Amino acid sequence: MPDSFEREMNPENIKKAEMVVCIPSYKEADAIRYPTTQADKGLQKYFSEVESVIINCDNNSPDHTREAFLETPTQAPKIYISTEPGLKGKGNNFKNLFQKVVDLKAKAVVVVDADLKSITPEWIKHLGEPLFSGFSYVAPLYIRHKYDGTITNGIAYPMTRALYGRRVRQPIGGDFGFSGELAPLYLESKTWNEAVANFGIDIWMTTIAINNKAQICQAFMGRPKIHRTKDPGSDLGPMFRQVVGTIFSLMKEFAPYWLNVKYSRPTAIYGFGLGETEMPPEVSVNRENLLNQFHEGFETYSDIWERILTPDVYRKLLEIKDMKQQEFSFPTDLWARLLFDVAASYGEVGIEEDATMDSLIPLYFGRTLSFVIRTEKMSMQQAEEAIEEDCATFEMTKPYLIQRWQEQHG
Repeated sequence: MPDSFEREMNPENIKKAEMVVCIPSYKEADAIRYPTTQADKGLQKYFSEVESVIINCDNNSPDHTREAFLETPTQAPKIYISTEPGLKGKGNNFKNLFQKVVDLKAKAVVVVDADLKSITPEWIKHLGEPLFSGFSYVAPLYIRHKYDGTITNGIAYPMTRALYGRRVRQPIGGDFGFSGELAPLYLESKTWNEAVANFGIDIWMTTIAINNKAQICQAFMGRPKIHRTKDPGSDLGPMFRQVVGTIFSLMKEFAPYWLNVKYSRPTAIYGFGLGETEMPPEVSVNRENLLNQFHEGFETYSDIWERILTPDVYRKLLEIKDMKQQEFSFPTDLWARLLFDVAASYGEVGIEEDATMDSLIPLYFGRTLSFVIRTEKMSMQQAEEAIEEDCATFEMTKPYLIQRWQEQHG
């Protein structure tokens, strides 16, 4: 190993801290100064009485992310921690964070994305303050464009809510807070795997918090999330497999819990109401691409679909296949039953889990296109209400999931 690799740099030799702000990164040299500066302002303004530290958990970035972070002037001390050379993955950064939180005996941890352009000092307040008043997991609530976060809107939110009975609107938000006492739980969890070591980490943390009866709240961030947005139909593979695969694999672990959850309850919102007028940036959607990918799925994956879906769900898919783009509709109850079929058969029917996930992507593109068409003329608030209706449909369809699960798992 070359001499230049240093796993940790702790220039002020910090051994103990009550509060940690963590910025996970890989190749963010051009972006990391901004969230670091804003985090520091937030700590000075709202947590001046608290011993705090800003930690950059990095994947040994070759672009001088480390230097950019350590050279950013801050009043709070800083620590840089890297994964071993060659070891990437957001989750692996978090593993380093959990261990450091335990070592520092920290009470409160706030995490913010390294590519955030919209972070203000208030974000540190909103995500951090609830951790000092009885909450142990803080999920973010921000205004997002109706086509930003389609994995959240179409899968992660409705599935998490229907399964575990908690309405957490952004279960893979990327900016959140958790109490120090959750860190050892995360470190010791037997459910850690390759997907969690990468993009599966956010949904994994939220799901484990819910299943450990953590006191959860949502913090209203006051501004839209502005980061590097992507067309929902562009390159998705690894992220989709890791996030959605983690939702499905955790279902096995937590089945005794979710099989008994009948309906969902709201989650406390910390901060002010949704009266914000600041608009999030536009997200443009290539509809033709979504429809083409949906159609191509039939050529590539129909043999897998026939094995994992019930005949009724598969037949309904064939019915919507020939709709023209203008009238294309993928009904929510069909989407819910389809996801429940995939969840029940995941890893059970002799099909590789990655192959199952890959076969789900074109179906997700079809469902996303249907959502785009349905909400085209809607305000953000109306689109939000449409997502809430979808979630209610998922909850009403849950008996179907339970029946399918018991058929597969006995």
